[in-house]
Order: sequence, then structure tokens, then C-alpha cells
Amino acid sequence: MDDSGFYTGKGDRGDTGRLMSAGRVSKDSALIEAVGALDEATSAIGVARARCPVVQLQERLAAVQHHLYRLMAHLSAVPEARQQYPGLRQAEVDWLEQLIAQLEADLPSLKDFVLPGDAEDSAALHVARAVVRRAERRLVALSELEPNVDQSNLAYINRLSSLMFVAALYVDQSAGRSPSLAKQQYDI
Repeated sequence: MDDSGFYTGKGDRGDTGRLMSAGRVSKDSALIEAVGALDEATSAIGVARARCPVVQLQERLAAVQHHLYRLMAHLSAVPEARQQYPGLRQAEVDWLEQLIAQLEADLPSLKDFVLPGDAEDSAALHVARAVVRRAERRLVALSELEPNVDQSNLAYINRLSSLMFVAALYVDQSAGRSPSLAKQQYDI
């Protein structure tokens, strides 16, 4: 074992600990998949935040990252200890909805799919959107196995991907860019 404190070696056999528990859980469990996907999402949002030219949006993205860390701690805690690690509430969902409404107020309506990649700042937000969608799928899978996953947590992640999409369009518009659109109509 290294004395550095950056690793313990306890997970070398493919399991990991949970908050407030001496027990271990497999690293390929639905719980760890969901928490790992949320960790990927907060990292992707961090990249988007670092590239975002709009200071107010950078601040909102940092708040989102704090929310996701709170959710990861909540999910990682054993059920009897989750009160000590509160998840997300309807208030955070409402906050996201208000932010989306503020950003989309001046955006033109879209009739085609957006093709990410015209600028690094908006493309990073689109990548974050896709990573958040994966986290949502993993959280839904976890909720089917663990019924104590609160509906507010699922709603928050669903709204978060919408925020990332709208934020990408907002950043493009703020820079005087129009996003590239897929001109072909798709039957979805």
C-alpha cells in the first residue's frame, strides 16, 4: 500500500465501499455504473464550463457540478444513511427549469437536428449533454433495481440534458454563430 493517500488498493479485486458502511459492492453493479456515469457527466460539464465564454453560465454549470456530487454521495450511501447525504429535491429541478427558460427565451425555434462541432465551446456542451443522457440511462436502470431512487433525482438528470442543449445554442447565439443543422428530415 502506498502512503500517498491517493489510493488504498482495497478495490483491486473489483469491489468498492459505500458511504457509511463497512460493506463492499461490485464495481460493475448498477449502483456503481450510475455513480460512475454521473462522475463522467460532472467531468464533461467541467470541460464545458472551462471552455464557456459566458461567465454567468460558468457559474450555473459549477452549481450543477455541486448538485451532481450531492447526488453521487446520496446514491453511494447505504439506504439507512441516505438522510445524512440528501439527494436532489424538486427545488433543484425547478431551478434547472427556470434556467432553461431564461436561456431559451431569445433563441430561435429549431426544425432540424443540430450538428455539434462548429465551435469548441458549444461542442463541449453537446458532449456534456450526451454524457448526461448516458448518466440518465444508468440512473433509470438503478431505479428499476432500487426503488428508493427519488423521482426528483431522475427529473433533475432529465432536465440537465435539456439545459446542456439549450446552453450550447445560447453560447453559439451569444458569439453570433448559428448552429449547423441537419437538413435532412428524420422520422423519429
